[in-house]
Amino acid sequence: MAAPGTPPPSTPEAAGAVSEGGGREPKKLPELIRLKRDGGHLSEADIRDFVQAVMDGSAQDTQIGAMLMAIRLRGMDPEETSVLTQALADSGQQLEWPKAWHQQLVDKHSTGGVGDKVSLVLAPALAACGCKVPMISGRGLGHTGGTLDKLESIPGFNVTQSPEQILRLLEEVGCCIVGQSEKLVPADGILYAARDVTATVDSVPLITASILSKKVVEGLSTLVVDVKFGGAAVFPDQEQARELANTLVRAGVGLGLRVAAALTAMDSPLGRSVGHTLEVEEALLCLDGAGPPDLRDLVIRLGGAILWLSGQEETQDKGVARMAAALDDGSALRRFQLMLSAQGVEPGLARALCSGSPAQRRQLLPHAREQEELLAPADGTVENVLALPLARVLHELGAGRSRAGQPIRPGVGAELLVDVGQWLYRGTPWLRVHLDGPALSDQQRRALQGALVLSDRAPFKAPSPFAELVLPPTFVQP
Repeated sequence: MAAPGTPPPSTPEAAGAVSEGGGREPKKLPELIRLKRDGGHLSEADIRDFVQAVMDGSAQDTQIGAMLMAIRLRGMDPEETSVLTQALADSGQQLEWPKAWHQQLVDKHSTGGVGDKVSLVLAPALAACGCKVPMISGRGLGHTGGTLDKLESIPGFNVTQSPEQILRLLEEVGCCIVGQSEKLVPADGILYAARDVTATVDSVPLITASILSKKVVEGLSTLVVDVKFGGAAVFPDQEQARELANTLVRAGVGLGLRVAAALTAMDSPLGRSVGHTLEVEEALLCLDGAGPPDLRDLVIRLGGAILWLSGQEETQDKGVARMAAALDDGSALRRFQLMLSAQGVEPGLARALCSGSPAQRRQLLPHAREQEELLAPADGTVENVLALPLARVLHELGAGRSRAGQPIRPGVGAELLVDVGQWLYRGTPWLRVHLDGPALSDQQRRALQGALVLSDRAPFKAPSPFAELVLPPTFVQP
């Protein structure tokens, strides 16, 4: 089922310098760090030696941090980035599937945002369209929410699945959403944790290698990466996000993986709900064929691109129409129910969640003890609702974590009671905060009120968060 280990070097560059005795003499870590610090090129052997030192513990934390900072400041060329990606992928097991599945194996990855519950809807919708979706997701850290945390707010849902269990889930359901096992890409897990504490999170080659290494081991045919930009994203502007998108697409070509990147705005929350159980409820609304239009639009456009790029639809537009049909005819919702039951949720609860009304669903999931509504301070058109201050206050209230392993409060969150572009009268409720602890502090209330941006212009229709799609060189935008 799983093939562990790193393949032996098969090229002169992979083999490195050879001593008289026939063995390769790897460079010392300080020499590798100095080489990259001074803007030099790391060979395949250099990069694999560094990853091996990370894995066997011979690299000290300070040396790992120094190398990450050297890469952050000096960058990596496409060849180095591809080699680092493959070396990380080779540090653990590879997932293997029936050969007949290859074209159907697809996935989506997001760089993280506020209210981003797309994966909960997209995976079962793609499965309903005939895809196999082995989605390896992450947990929330800082102000961004994690897909695994959202699903774990459903009693019984188990994100820990072995390669054999993942195979069974894809056979029976067509999709699964699971955590990164210690056996899958373990070197990336070590570097990911180090990046978080060394101010190297925003390094394009390190982000690229981290994302794609996990997808290489999935054995995919097609991957779409949702690259967020804006006030609550890693990259504040679209140009920086496009640099990452182009790097991901180029690296995918070198790895034999068809990668496209969607640039999507993350200034305001996606949808109307932020917080774990609230986002599960909103995902279920979308799977009902309803829910916020920005969430539905992003789901069907990402899914439509995946169906087109993987050759399962002739055009993007046909892919979008097929995704919309899966949401509207109930087939995506049925796949979600199957996934819940197959990943540990009691079948009766899974059925009740997927067939109940919004009010019934709320009673089935953990919810906060208190609610507090904020009122609009003036008349005006809702120009924006800033996601970052909203997410930071919810983080303080227990919806997020500041360090790995820290517990979260799944019922804590917020519901937007207004849409961007609508007219709002002074004194109208615009935000409902769900909280477990004491009432909001004055400082928290001020921060939340500062997230509501009003203007005096006429009401308008909010634009789609979907800005552009960066495609592999062999594909042409229709």
